Amino acid sequence: MLREVLQFSSKIISRYLLLSIVALIPALSWAETRAVDIYSQEQLIELIRTKQYLTRVMGDDCQLVQDIEARAEVLKQPLYQYLWAEMLNHGICVKANPPRGISLLRDSAEQGSAEAMLRIAEYYHDGQFVIQDRDRAIHYVMPAAANGDQPARMMLVRLFGEGYGSPRDFEMGYHWLYNDVFIDEATKHKALELLKVLEQKMPPSAVARAKQEHLRSR
Repeated sequence: MLREVLQFSSKIISRYLLLSIVALIPALSWAETRAVDIYSQEQLIELIRTKQYLTRVMGDDCQLVQDIEARAEVLKQPLYQYLWAEMLNHGICVKANPPRGISLLRDSAEQGSAEAMLRIAEYYHDGQFVIQDRDRAIHYVMPAAANGDQPARMMLVRLFGEGYGSPRDFEMGYHWLYNDVFIDEATKHKALELLKVLEQKMPPSAVARAKQEHLRSR
């Protein structure tokens, strides 16, 4: 009799545990698929600067696609135009559509986004999605460099060092980068290497002027 009671109690306990686990499944599923907050402007700039923006979108299980699209296409926010454009260019969470992606990058650049100017310049430098045209790359990166964007200044000096652009602008590009302030030694070392290459294409007098704190006219 005691054995039968124990067996019956065991079955009741097992059934109770099974029901408890089943009841918890929806809560666990909700926790795993919890909503992801849209990125702040500061977060998005950092993601773009570190080239982690597409990895982050995929890491968030593509939950923000509609929000990103709305901010790009409807609100026309430059940084979200950049992000949506890159998702379209590379087929991240959406069907690839480079013509629309490059168009959105241009819209973002026209609104003054240094990040978009630099990205389009990179595409023209490498010939990805567009016909390679490094002079056009200079056209896009120059305004961002003039406004103090350090990555743009480094790319501009790189392009000048490769022999593209007008020699009349070499001194100005050298001056901008030489007098910039760097947050780490690696970036400063890279800048110095780019400047050394450009020096070979400039007369010593132009290099001396460019190194001055304030650029003076000839």
